[in-house]
Formats: sequence, C-alpha cells, structure tokens
Amino acid sequence: MRYATELAVAGPWSLETGKRFWESFTPNAIPEDDAVGTLNVRFLAEDHWTPVDATVAQAGTNARIAVSGNGDLEAAAGQVARILSLDVDATDWPSVGERDPVIGKAQKKLPGFRPCGFYSPYEAAAWAVLSQRTRIPEAARLRRQLITVHGVDGAFPAPSKLVDAVDDGRVELPGRKAEYLSAVAAAAAEGILTGPHLRSLTEEAAREQLLSITGIGPFAVDLILIRGTNAVDILPRAERRLDAEISHLYGPDRSIAGVSQAWRPFRSWAAVHLRALREDRTHEMS
Repeated sequence: MRYATELAVAGPWSLETGKRFWESFTPNAIPEDDAVGTLNVRFLAEDHWTPVDATVAQAGTNARIAVSGNGDLEAAAGQVARILSLDVDATDWPSVGERDPVIGKAQKKLPGFRPCGFYSPYEAAAWAVLSQRTRIPEAARLRRQLITVHGVDGAFPAPSKLVDAVDDGRVELPGRKAEYLSAVAAAAAEGILTGPHLRSLTEEAAREQLLSITGIGPFAVDLILIRGTNAVDILPRAERRLDAEISHLYGPDRSIAGVSQAWRPFRSWAAVHLRALREDRTHEMS
C-alpha cells in the first residue's frame, strides 16, 4: 500500500540542510549518496511496529511525503513529519536568533535546519542503552548487528521480536545491555515509547515514566524526549557537553538555565543547533 501527502511547512526549512546533518548523525546515519533532492528512509511505524519506506521531497515551502508499507500509513506519514520537525510552526524561530546572537550564528551556519530525530522514542531508548559506557563507533556497530540479525530489510527489530530474541539468548551484548534492551523493547510493546504517547504527557510525567524503565537514566531521558519525540521546548538536564559549550560560547559565568530564557519556546531546537555547531566546528578542526 502507498500513501502520499503534501504538508505546508510553517517557518524556515531546508531539506538539504537536514540531510547533511542526518548523514553524519551516527545512530540514524543515511547514505551520503542518497538521491539529490529527496530523502529516503526505512523505519518502524509506531502503530504496530512494521517497516515502512518513506520518501520526502521539498517543493518550495511544502513537504511532499510518500510512504509505503502496511498498517496506518497516514499515521506513518505523520511520524515522518515529526522525525523531521516538519509538524512544528517555526514562524517565530528566527526571532530566537535575533534575541541571542549565538543562536543567530548557528541559524546562519545551518540555514533552514530543523532538528532530525530518531525514528521513534523506542529507537532513541535503544541507542541510549547501546551507547552507555561504549564508544560511539562500537555502539553503532552493535546497532547494525541487531538490524542485520533481528531486523527486517534494514529496519530496527520490532519490540516483540527483540524481547523474544533476548529471552532466547540470541542477543549477545556486553554487560547488562541485553537486559536493558529487553526492558526498552517491552516498554515500547506496551505503548510507552511512542511519540504520540510521550507527547501527550507533561514533561515531568514523561520523565517519570521513562525513568521507570530499567536501564534508562537521566541522560537517556533527555535523549528520548528531545531526539526521540523531537520535542520543541524541553531543555536538556544531564548533558555535560552542552554545559561546556555554554561556557565556551557565552562565557564561564553563564549557565544554560540563564541563557536559555531567550530560546523559549524553542529551547530544544536551540540546544540541538549548538550541538550541531560544535560538531561542525570539531569536524573543521580535524
């Protein structure tokens, strides 16, 4: 089955800028030789965790989204829009850069960039487990291994399949990662680790539910909410590198709590822009 829709995107947006960021986003990296002018991804739809193929193209200020697979494809198209932050009215996003010159610089460096998240909170939580106390390249290798052995044609394993694989001893991971991954998959199967569910809660209620999942700590909660649900106005609480970036860009006497007041109601976006700016700077220096 196939479903196609065209979405009017409010505020700045550039598919090409988003693609460039996603190509270097290790957990969900897309091939750099992807077709020019389109974004093609394969992911698990949250309605019943089956693989869906999606193609996104930009037509002026509109996004053309086409999805194919089984299940509720209209919901899958909405998931694509959320993944790319296309469901956000960002008309007032430029004004954040006007209030804060640091964010303004990031906006100019990344014109039209909208944060690109994980395909779902489930996959964000799984990445948090795989990357705990593990180098990023090794975590990425473990993720690819899970997809190859237990996934379907390049999509991450469905929650129920992953739980079964762990219970049967068919998932070999260091430390307690298999146990934690099983807990994450079970939570996803129960409907906790989906974008619509977590977005329906207050931030504090969402944090409380996520912290109840074995193996999920404060840093993982930030990742799941900001990059898994693609929340717009949630401030990271446990990312030390962001604190260091604030000191570097704003001065040693400044804190994220102070500078972020100018970011409302796009605090998540501003934080992601600063991280992207730091990674871009690091890449230029290497």
